[in-house]
This record gives sequence, C-alpha cells and structure tokens, in this order.
Amino acid sequence: MKNICDFIARWMGAIVLLVAAVALLFPASFVWMDTWVINPMLGLIMFSMGLTLSPNDFKVVLSRPKDILIGCLAQFTVMPLLAFVLAWAFSLPKELALGVILVGCCPGGTASNVITYLAKGDLALSVGMTATSTLLAPVLTPLLVWLMAGTMVDVDTLGMLLSIVYVVIAPIVVGLLFQRYMPALTQRVTPYLPAFSSVVIAIVVGIVVSHNADRLMLGGLIVILVVMLHNLLGFSIGFLIGRLLRLSAPKCVAVSIEVGMQNSGLASSLAVMHFAAYPLANIPGAVFSVWHNISGALAARYLSSTASS
Repeated sequence: MKNICDFIARWMGAIVLLVAAVALLFPASFVWMDTWVINPMLGLIMFSMGLTLSPNDFKVVLSRPKDILIGCLAQFTVMPLLAFVLAWAFSLPKELALGVILVGCCPGGTASNVITYLAKGDLALSVGMTATSTLLAPVLTPLLVWLMAGTMVDVDTLGMLLSIVYVVIAPIVVGLLFQRYMPALTQRVTPYLPAFSSVVIAIVVGIVVSHNADRLMLGGLIVILVVMLHNLLGFSIGFLIGRLLRLSAPKCVAVSIEVGMQNSGLASSLAVMHFAAYPLANIPGAVFSVWHNISGALAARYLSSTASS
C-alpha cells in the first residue's frame, strides 16, 4: 500500500492530466457526480493539511515575520493583479475573466509545500506562508474578488467569507484537534495523506471538467494560455521579488513557488457556490489544477539547482 501511495504522490501531475483528458473526451465518466461534492472534497484536503501541520509550523510566523509578510504580500498582490491584467489583455469573456480572477485571489495551495521541498527551498517558510495566507483568505479573497470583478458581476463578499471559513478554516482546525488528541492515529495515516489528497484533487478536476466539457472545447485554448502565463509569471515575479529584497536562494525559491501556485480547488468551489449563473467561471480553476502540478514538477527540477547555488 505504501508503494502505491508513493507512486500516486510522485506522479500526481500526470494522474491529474490523465483524469482531465478522460473527463474532457468522455464526460459521462465523471458527470454523474454532482458539483456539490466539490466542497466536501476540498474540506477533506484541508482536513488532511490540518493533520500534517504542527505548532512549529506556526512558530515560523512569529520567529520570521518579515519573510512571512513578504510572501503573503506578494501572494495577495501579484497574482490578483496578474489575473486582472491577463483577463483584460486577452479580452476574456466576463465568465472566464471571473474564473481567472477567482484563481488569482485565492491563497497558496498545499501542493506548494511539496514542490518547495522537492526544489530544495525553505520548507518552513513555505508552510508558514501557506498557513498564513489560508488564515487571511476569508477576508482577503472576497475583498479582492469584489475589487477586481465587482464591476462585472455581483460579488457576495460575506457569503464568500463564510464559505471559506466552512470549507477551509474549519476542516484545518478539526485536523489540528485530531492531531492534538489522537496522535497515534494521526501518525499512522499521515504517510498516506499526499496520495489521498492527489486522488481527491484528481476527482475534483474530473468533475469540473466533465460538467464544462462542451464549453471547454470551445474556449479551452485561450484559457489554457492565460492560466499558463498566470502561473509562470507568478513563479518569475515571486522569485524576482525575493532577489530584489536580497533573500537567500532557498527563501527565493519558497516565495516563487508559493506565489505561483494557487489553491485552485478553492477557486472552483467558490465558482460553484457563488457564481452558478456563470458556469464558465469553473474552467480556469480546473485548468489551473491540472497545469500547476505539471509546471510545479518542472519548476522543482529547475529551482533545485538555484537553491543549491
């Protein structure tokens, strides 16, 4: 079982890509699963994150506030602004623009921690930034979506805040409580969590893609291009910010990956819950979920040499 889980975690990008291709070409394979299951699945991923966090992960926030502040400021400025500029530059339809902006305004994804580790970056900083940006998300994500997309669509900021608390914050807290009061069980299941999260992410991608297969076939290429640019520019600008502020190479790698990799599952979930009238808004999150696992693996290979220099 352990070998199977290691295989799944190692080939996460390829598995997500395969699931997305199957869902696109054969929508019936996933369309039978309703979109409402996305929220509980995302909650399971956040619960898994809570199981793997420890008090030491939060101590880095207090012991290195400057580094955390730099990373979070970059996270919540670079990616939202890039999303807005790319949506404008490519004249995206309102629904697709909303989806790209949703991705840009979300906190960093948990996959960034794995990629930072593989890239030989500052893992403690990466975990600290993910935890901090996730805790800030209930306030900052709805506010940023309102600022960026409020002129295009009606944005229920309070509803989005509560959704993020229910889907993200609450499961993480429950995971932390499990870890605190059931340490033996937590230690037994922790080695299997990366594979579990990978499978859940792949299913979420399959559901979103299958329910939007026709629309994705029509406008997929432009969305893929915008998502790729958004992600790659996030990596590049995040690394450049670290260099300009004279951070060490491992810290630059952590900031780069944390800025470039978004919690796209949350973006898809928010699109389903709050923008059901705009079904195309689901697509950028689904595409990002596939692409950032591919780009993350490539970035880890490239940045590992940078962090060692």
